[in-house]
Amino acid sequence: MAIKIDLYDTTLRDGAQSEDVNLSAADKVRIARELDFLGVDYIEGGWPDANPVETEFFRLMRDVELKNARLVAFGCTHHAGNSPENDPTMQALVSCGVRVATIFGKTCPRHVEVALGITKERNLEIVGNSVAYLKKHLDTVFFDAEHFFDGYHRDSAYAIKVLKAAYENGADCLILCDTNGGTMPDEISRVVAQVKENLPEARIGIHAHNDCELAVANSLAAVKAGATQVQGTMNGIGERCGNANLCSVIPNLQLKMEGYECLSGAALTRLKSTSAFVSEVSNLAPFRRQPFVGNAAFAHKGGVHVSAIMKDSALYEHMNPASVGNAQRVLMTEQGGKSNIMALARSLGIELDKGDPILELLSGAVKKNSALGYDYVAAPASAELLFLRHRHSSIKPYFKILRSVVLTSRHEMDPDMMVEATLKLKVNGQDVHTAAGGHGPVHALDRALRRALTQWYPELEQMHLIDYKVRVLSPTRTNIPDAEVDENGAGSNVRVLIESSDGVSTWTTVGVSYNIIEASLEALCDAISYKLYKAEHSRWRAEC
Repeated sequence: MAIKIDLYDTTLRDGAQSEDVNLSAADKVRIARELDFLGVDYIEGGWPDANPVETEFFRLMRDVELKNARLVAFGCTHHAGNSPENDPTMQALVSCGVRVATIFGKTCPRHVEVALGITKERNLEIVGNSVAYLKKHLDTVFFDAEHFFDGYHRDSAYAIKVLKAAYENGADCLILCDTNGGTMPDEISRVVAQVKENLPEARIGIHAHNDCELAVANSLAAVKAGATQVQGTMNGIGERCGNANLCSVIPNLQLKMEGYECLSGAALTRLKSTSAFVSEVSNLAPFRRQPFVGNAAFAHKGGVHVSAIMKDSALYEHMNPASVGNAQRVLMTEQGGKSNIMALARSLGIELDKGDPILELLSGAVKKNSALGYDYVAAPASAELLFLRHRHSSIKPYFKILRSVVLTSRHEMDPDMMVEATLKLKVNGQDVHTAAGGHGPVHALDRALRRALTQWYPELEQMHLIDYKVRVLSPTRTNIPDAEVDENGAGSNVRVLIESSDGVSTWTTVGVSYNIIEASLEALCDAISYKLYKAEHSRWRAEC
């Protein structure tokens, strides 16, 4: 029988301590709902009453019914100058409306004596009293043994005493924390096994930080040694270098390590969408090369690789990407062969023969455009559109830009830059004139485009831009004569990459021109066309 490993998600607390993450109370509620839908066992919400956001979050969560997870409040042991009964942290934990709490306490003697300024004996009393008090008022209490591995290295006997003080007073799980993230996997295994020998009846957990890029490996090593709870965050976000990445921990436990389970198979297929959702709400660009759930995790570029996976995907993939909600991607590039094009067609439900003329035609188009600076690896949506447009009947022209004008002005009496985009389009046989202002030319063009098109295509209201990148291309990459380019690169082609989202999926498109406005407009038009094509295709499949 498989051993159940409890998943303890601390994205909303430890993850939110990442320097580039700022979550509102409403953001935290949205993420909590998504984590519950994924099926994690515990969701650590934060530190009650630590600040207005935390207070509001716990207030809002009183009206949220979780189906799979239990909400956890976080805090520390009571202050040395207080008793549990008059300690503000203890009172916040028991009054915030949850039935599970996690408190951290010192297990390293150096931290006890230097950071807290108390004796080791007094620290043992504080740990025991804090756990005992919470157990009187709550259903479940977890003890985070802060700096445990450092403390164990300095004084293993004392570190075990701290664990015993928590366990003997009712702690439901003792979580060993690699707080500084500097412990090696073999040391994690050895120490966890020794803790199990000293406390054979206690449930052990692991909380690993990623300062040595070992948080996932350390978490798995702890499980192999007897830990039954893993703490981590979605996408590995967190303070400094982050926490153990649950997006890697979960599939490794479920699919790679025999004898363990943490999520159902159906829940596991929601892993990629959950990862993307957390990135979206956290306003973070998704990490493309993230294992399992990254967009590049199952992407293939080389023609030899693509030819092989068309026969058997296992030849170059360690698992079925669909098991975590991901998908195989074949990249169109000048380095790829006709196999890449055939694989792309197959992913679109189109079977091509090796002798199909479109292969030669499209291969030539890819090589020509790549020489101009188009990057279809970075912009797979534009690659898909390129293929569909060469199969004339596969995609219709939803609109056509007839004229575009972008004006920027600044007056000394009004120092803010004014940007306005004016467009003339052909939509469904009608000429449409539209204009919109924006914070910059791309913003203004995007607003003008969607203002003109939304009346015909209301699904564009779901769409928004999430990233914009510009790169100046060297003449050798774009076939521009050196004489036409000055020493600063002026006159070179620029490549614009635009990433868009509709809240469910993301896609990237590309535009190239010597004019940055023209390149941006090309990428914007591709982004909108791709959204419209996908929406139309989804409707067609639903009707069938």
